[in-house]
This record gives sequence, C-alpha cells and structure tokens, in this order.
Amino acid sequence: QVQLVESGGGLVQPGGSLKLSCTASGDAFKVRTMRWYRQAPGKEREWVAGITAGGSITYAEFVKGRFAISRDNAKNTMYLQMDSLKPEDSAVYYCNAGSVIRPGKDWGQGTQVTVSS
Repeated sequence: QVQLVESGGGLVQPGGSLKLSCTASGDAFKVRTMRWYRQAPGKEREWVAGITAGGSITYAEFVKGRFAISRDNAKNTMYLQMDSLKPEDSAVYYCNAGSVIRPGKDWGQGTQVTVSS
C-alpha cells in the first residue's frame, strides 16, 4: 500500500501557473509509474500525464506544451508544473502510483485547482 499526498493547488488567473507536488510513502516510489489525473465537477476522472521509473513521459493531448511532469526519487515526490492555465483546467488533481501497464489502487486526497479571473 502506498500513501499519496498532493499539494500545491489554489486559485490562479487564466494564463497563470501552479506547481503541484505528490509525495509518496515507502521505498517503492522509485520503481513505480506515477500519474496525474484530474476530475472536474460532474465529469469523469481523466488522465493528465505519466512518468515511468525510467523517466519516460507521456501527456494527454489537452495539456501538451503547457504542463510538465517530473519526479525526484530521492524525495519520493512527483511534480506537475502547469503553465498557461485555462478555466477548463479547473479540477481536483490526484496522483497515482502504479505500474507501466495500469494505475495502482491507491489515491491521494487530491488538491483543488481553480482557474478563474
């Protein structure tokens, strides 16, 4: 079991930036594929970005060129740098620790991102 804690959300104006963090418990972080998801009110949870243990990165089309995922295995922490934010990016953002082929069963509590003027 992995415990995940997201932080860094908040209120930002359109075009602004935020950096989210996800800290994981335990020694298994460095071998996990880490992913960011988000869920807006009334919508399904959707995948945003992922980074493997080896550092391979993938993004959903709607964040390419605006968001950057990274990880620091020494700190058991994953990041999501979000730039050029749009109102449609408003959601609760969650991190997940899984394998290359599927997300894991453990989720954090999420961090709220609100993009509004």
